[in-house]
Amino acid sequence: MKLKSLILGSVAAVGLSTAGFAADLGVLTSLDVCDDLGLSGLTISSDTNCLQISGSVAYTFEAGKFSASRNIANTFVSGNTPAAPGVGNLGSKKNADGVRNIDVPAANGDWDSKVETYLKFVGTASSDFGPARVVINLRQRDYKRVRNGVVAVNGDEHALRAQDAYVQIGDSTVLSAGKKGSIFNEGDDEPFNFTGLFMSDDADKGVWEGPVFKGGHVIQLESSFGNGVVGKIGLEALNETDANAGSLIGVLEYAGDGITAHISGSMGGLLDGQQNTGDVYGVHAGITGTFDAFKLRAALAAGGGYNPAGNWSYWNGLVSGEGNFDMFKVALSGEFAGGTAIGGGALDTDYGFGASIGAKVTDGVEINLGGRYFNDGTPGVGDGYQVAAQLVAAVTETIKITGEVGVYGHGENVAPVVPVAGSFSDVYGSAELAWAPGGGFTSSLGAKVQQNGAYKVTFKAAKSFQ
Repeated sequence: MKLKSLILGSVAAVGLSTAGFAADLGVLTSLDVCDDLGLSGLTISSDTNCLQISGSVAYTFEAGKFSASRNIANTFVSGNTPAAPGVGNLGSKKNADGVRNIDVPAANGDWDSKVETYLKFVGTASSDFGPARVVINLRQRDYKRVRNGVVAVNGDEHALRAQDAYVQIGDSTVLSAGKKGSIFNEGDDEPFNFTGLFMSDDADKGVWEGPVFKGGHVIQLESSFGNGVVGKIGLEALNETDANAGSLIGVLEYAGDGITAHISGSMGGLLDGQQNTGDVYGVHAGITGTFDAFKLRAALAAGGGYNPAGNWSYWNGLVSGEGNFDMFKVALSGEFAGGTAIGGGALDTDYGFGASIGAKVTDGVEINLGGRYFNDGTPGVGDGYQVAAQLVAAVTETIKITGEVGVYGHGENVAPVVPVAGSFSDVYGSAELAWAPGGGFTSSLGAKVQQNGAYKVTFKAAKSFQ
């Protein structure tokens, strides 16, 4: 009690000091600036500015034998640009570690240790045009990766850097300039079924967002037109080099009456003033409607680019629906993709579908059953599939257990595919214990084992503040 009284007395003494001395101690002055601006959270104020501070640290450790993999679904590449547009089904099919692959155990151990740090500062003051802001977002990713007993990555994969550093002004109309993420909207495109879809997973749970470079150094203007309608336009990727520099982005969004929708368009490679392989375009559109117990969603992405041997293009569509009936939830989803290769030749059309049914056994226990299927349009390539059953149980308000069993499989490859290969499958089981005691802290411990001998144990811990 004596220590507490001493601290409180010291603070009171500072508060009763001269006005000039108090003004120098911005942290201890009135928070009227933050209150007037409607800002909350962890804040520090001066006479004219309110500084908001937020951040997080996330740690992940994985160990086991999981370095190699067998491909289940040879889907279109995801990302800003195809690795080699026009070769194969857009030219490049993504084949990295992921849920569409069966892990194959290596002879020696595999492990990862990763720390991700995030610290964001937002300084806001009032102006004649609305709030004026400066945003600085610092990030670091420290990573060590070992595969089959050999160090693959060691040290800082991404050193401390300003991921975002920009100025912004406005309220209903907002002008932003600096280093910032893109205004390109690629939402309203995730399937509702619990296993998802194979191509959707490669496109970060949706349809492919397009080949244009986005974000980076930007000049952006956003305006609300009322009745849920928002328009955005911007010049982005102004720091890219050579043919890829300069992307014009335009977005129109709507939200209201149980419906969210958008259409985003992009044109890249504008700054060099030349026609070359950096001249690419992309469109992403999505709509979600909620009608009592039902949800419907549709999304479409399309785009392409210039090539002296002949232009190339792609399209990727997705539809999904969900119905809630008392204790049951049913979801159906489908996806499709195709296009033209460099030179104008038609690409094979890939498609897939998925379905799931969920049931709330009690208030804290949920069961999900489902599966997904993928048809590679390339003649002779076998189809991919997954079937899974999942149990989610809230043991307490802070502890949740998730268990899953299932099988991944791939059909036989036949001629004209080279080499011809037989079908294969692998049964797996996984479990995770998640803990969220509050205070922005979360943690989990999980494990996955497979019939072929691959296994992985994962520990995660994170804390955020704002």
